[in-house]
Amino acid sequence: MDLATLIGLVGAAVLVSTAVILGASPEVFMNPTGLLLVVGGSLFVVLAKFSLTQFRFAFKAATRAFKFQLPSTQESIEELVELSKVSRKRGLLALEDQEVASPFLQQGLQMLADGFNAEMIKEMMDKERLLTLERNEAGGRVFTALADVAPSMGMIGTLVGLVQMLANMDDPAMIGPAMAVALLTTLYGAMIATMIANPIADKLWLRMNQEAKMQQLWIDAVLAIKGDKNPRVLGQMLNIYLPPESRAKEDAPVNDKPAGEQA
Repeated sequence: MDLATLIGLVGAAVLVSTAVILGASPEVFMNPTGLLLVVGGSLFVVLAKFSLTQFRFAFKAATRAFKFQLPSTQESIEELVELSKVSRKRGLLALEDQEVASPFLQQGLQMLADGFNAEMIKEMMDKERLLTLERNEAGGRVFTALADVAPSMGMIGTLVGLVQMLANMDDPAMIGPAMAVALLTTLYGAMIATMIANPIADKLWLRMNQEAKMQQLWIDAVLAIKGDKNPRVLGQMLNIYLPPESRAKEDAPVNDKPAGEQA
């Protein structure tokens, strides 16, 4: 669970709700007509921008903003170094029995065990990485579009409410509801964009970049294992993915030869 996303969204909702409760009766801010226009209208307009599959996937991907958690880069490097040690001691076939959390890495290990050459492994894993990137990008684009559309639908609701109000100036009973639609739809659109769509879109873009970086790390590691790199050399090679202040400083020389070739 990503606590930052949950705390941020819930905290913003609590602050707005508190301001509403302290300032006036909450019922004043509830307008079914305005909600229907802004929420329903925004969703339909966004649906028109994308395919049905992309639209459905975006809301499925939105759950990633809350619960999706990649392993830390340091933990992944340590795991890959251990896998390299297993490969050098027991052969590539032993990697088939190793359990890892990522299906992407598991696929790479399976190709190593099956004897694929390095070029084929790189081609297939690169293609899978690009397809994953494309799917995740579609989710981010849908919520970015929702953040753009919702305020506009709120403005449309405001114009509808103003037209209704001006058309019924001779009936005082209609002025209040029409004015409520005019003002509240703008509020609803701004809240959807600012408190829901934009945060989720930004978090999905962040997750996409993190996953792409981690998948590239796994590709580099799988190819290095295929090339029978010394585990210490592999660890040093992968340290480039860590922030400079977190990189391990290993000044001792390393031997890149397999154990059987060492003097």
